[in-house]
Amino acid sequence: MTASIDIPTGHHPAAPALTAYLRAVTAELGIGLESCTLDHASPLSAYLALDQRHPAYPDRDFALLWDEEHGWAAAIETHSGEDLIVVRYLDGTVAPPPERVARFTEAVLADDHTVGTPDPPRLRAAGRPEELAGLLDGRRKP
Repeated sequence: MTASIDIPTGHHPAAPALTAYLRAVTAELGIGLESCTLDHASPLSAYLALDQRHPAYPDRDFALLWDEEHGWAAAIETHSGEDLIVVRYLDGTVAPPPERVARFTEAVLADDHTVGTPDPPRLRAAGRPEELAGLLDGRRKP
């Protein structure tokens, strides 16, 4: 059974497209959409909890982060409630195919530093929700 993310009226206009994109990514990762949380503020962003652990941080939770400016990042939870520790960013496009996100995740969990970048790529500026929705559903290129 697949859970869905509730998208209240009046929230970010690209949230439905992001939800559909996250549904495809979570399916590729073999997890459910219930692992996701959306933040409707600008820039639009999402948090995706994963059950795996990064080898350099075996006692900490691992997650994927997504935002409309930088795309995907792999991050480690802290014990103190501080900001997450980003270990890699997936460069190229704000909405890569789900298969590419899965390969990125596998590479990060294998501690493969040849995939992604340690610095956040600036893939687009926040705003223009119609353009973002088009990117998320594959109609447009960045």
